[in-house]
Amino acid sequence: MGNNQLQNIENIIFDLGGVVIDLDRDRAVAALTKLGLKEADEMLGLYRQEEPFLGLETGRVTAGEFFDLLREKCPGATDTMLTDAFNQFLVRIPVERLEMLRRLRMAGYRIFVLSNTNPVMYNSWIANAFRAEGGSINDYFDGIVASFQELTCKPDPAIFSTVARRYGLNPAATLMLDDSDANCRSAAGVGMHALRVGSTPGDDMLAICHLLLRSRGLE
Repeated sequence: MGNNQLQNIENIIFDLGGVVIDLDRDRAVAALTKLGLKEADEMLGLYRQEEPFLGLETGRVTAGEFFDLLREKCPGATDTMLTDAFNQFLVRIPVERLEMLRRLRMAGYRIFVLSNTNPVMYNSWIANAFRAEGGSINDYFDGIVASFQELTCKPDPAIFSTVARRYGLNPAATLMLDDSDANCRSAAGVGMHALRVGSTPGDDMLAICHLLLRSRGLE
């Protein structure tokens, strides 16, 4: 995106995993395998899950049903053990990213979450991580759209249309930040701008946010 396009951005939509939250898929695979889930490597993807993880992420499977399905392959594993193993996928939210979210709102941007996530992670690790500064996830965003609550997940164009419609966003003034090329293409397909976020200091969330602030003469 050029500087002129950045200047026209009013709304920023953040993916969580891989953008705000650092991920380590291999940690989760190892932890679940240790509990007995030998198919963990095939079931867990960086951008898309297989059943029953996909069912949990799209809201077709409740957390209780999910734990019961996993226990068929992980005898003796408790809900807490399964939650802890699954949450190994999530590593950390650097405090600098939380500070940046607050700074963007102070600069006049409206900011949102659009995430493929599930109630197990969302109500445990994610909720706790966003309390690092004493608040909650709702203190950082103007709105949150989670796949498990919408019964569909990215890259389905419908979920991008949902966030725009629900919060009255003009797609042409909205930027989606995501770590998946497919999700970025889908966002662009409904008229949004989209940038793929990387994991290096030159293309990570903070680097892109600094560009946005500079486009408004705030750095």
